Amino acid sequence: MKRTLITLEDIAERANLSLALHKAGRGKQQREQVSQFLQQANSHLNQLASAILNAQMPYGRFREFTIHDPKKRIIHAACFEDRIFHHAVINLAGPVIERAMLPTSYACRAGLGVHRAAESVQQSIRRYQWYGKIDIKSYFACIDHAILLDILLRRFKGTDFTLQLQRLLDCFHSEPGKGLPIGSLTSQYFANYYLDGLDRLLNDMPEVRAHVRYMDDIVWWCDSKHGVKQVLQHVQDYLTEQRQLTIKSDWQIQRSLQGISYCGYRILPGVVRLSLRRKRNYQKRRLYWEGQYQEGTITATQLQSCYAAVHAILQGTESASWRKQNLFHHPPLAV
Repeated sequence: MKRTLITLEDIAERANLSLALHKAGRGKQQREQVSQFLQQANSHLNQLASAILNAQMPYGRFREFTIHDPKKRIIHAACFEDRIFHHAVINLAGPVIERAMLPTSYACRAGLGVHRAAESVQQSIRRYQWYGKIDIKSYFACIDHAILLDILLRRFKGTDFTLQLQRLLDCFHSEPGKGLPIGSLTSQYFANYYLDGLDRLLNDMPEVRAHVRYMDDIVWWCDSKHGVKQVLQHVQDYLTEQRQLTIKSDWQIQRSLQGISYCGYRILPGVVRLSLRRKRNYQKRRLYWEGQYQEGTITATQLQSCYAAVHAILQGTESASWRKQNLFHHPPLAV
């Protein structure tokens, strides 16, 4: 397997850091931490390049907060310098990881994403009779650093970059030697790649007719209930022995005709409907932006742009009837 050499000089190169700054700051220029950095961008980028070359990055400073979407998640948002650094690393390492992954993984990938995952799931429930569905218990918190580093080093080489990857992993622990911070760009890529081996296991099993993975939410199809159970046992063994992960107890084995709840949708052979979670999210985001407009925080033009973003939650679903009902009970603002 050919490995890619990435050096600290590559990461610290000015064009790469400038691109990373643009990505990290996009849409966030009004935030204090970002605006302060941008006021003396050249000086700060020079300092950042020096810290990278001296193996001082990342700083590992996080802001912790909790969200409910719908389940409780603890987010660790890195400081702005670290976010720039994460983008600088992923600018170089991301395409290598992307090329290594199978197209059956849909999370955090350009041209794929949640809508394409839902489309693929619907295509499969139309074609195959039985499915198994699992997700991983406390996935990000249980990712093993040593295993992840070994997986990454199958794709990358160079002593400096090996040590850099180790520093990235060492800056956060949910428990000794485990855990990635939810909210970091590098975590998205690393966590996605951590289960690429499972994708390949499922891809090579003759019983599996199709499978879809969205981060740690995995579903596969077989021609019989017995086939799905056999695959489930192989998957459990692989995750326990090779990745030190545990499947949640609410795994499912169902007939495809009964439909499936996946990525916030209720997917049936003939229709894709909104889940209760997406309905609540739509309502919450719509009311939030209308509240911002009433407070004078955003203009009418900005509110229209926000409406477009909120409506994207409904994309690909048969939801016109529900939306009309929602607008009747919660009339939109007159702008």
